[in-house]
Amino acid sequence: MIRLLLTLIIGGSLIGCGGSNTQNSTQNPQSVQESDPMKNKGIGPIKEVKLSQEVDLNLAKKGEELFNIKCSACHKLEERYVGPPIKGITKRRTPEWIINMILNPEEMTKKDPIAQKLLEEYLTQMVAQVKDTSEARAILEYFRLIDSR
Repeated sequence: MIRLLLTLIIGGSLIGCGGSNTQNSTQNPQSVQESDPMKNKGIGPIKEVKLSQEVDLNLAKKGEELFNIKCSACHKLEERYVGPPIKGITKRRTPEWIINMILNPEEMTKKDPIAQKLLEEYLTQMVAQVKDTSEARAILEYFRLIDSR
């Protein structure tokens, strides 16, 4: 709360300090991330994820096992818990953002506007339990399977 208040005060001071009133024709990447979550790829090692049209059921099964071991203590499929519900995540976020959040949650909550808002809402820092990109990709495939039903 104090950090939010300080951010508002500092931000207001910077805006009030003047500068040109002309607007730039190119949008700030952060404002794009805030205004359109489906363009936000997050902060982390994943820059692009190529997905097939069909869900890979074998990979999704591995992802379900990993989710149950590493994620289900804080996330439920359809209800708010320690963290947000998972169902619908692939319709609200890019694949890159999802994997970056799984692999890099601490940096995401420091630098990514969506992750910052989630931290403010849930008041719990997600723990980096998945270090391997292939495991994070399997969890994403499980999320895709959930959202295809």
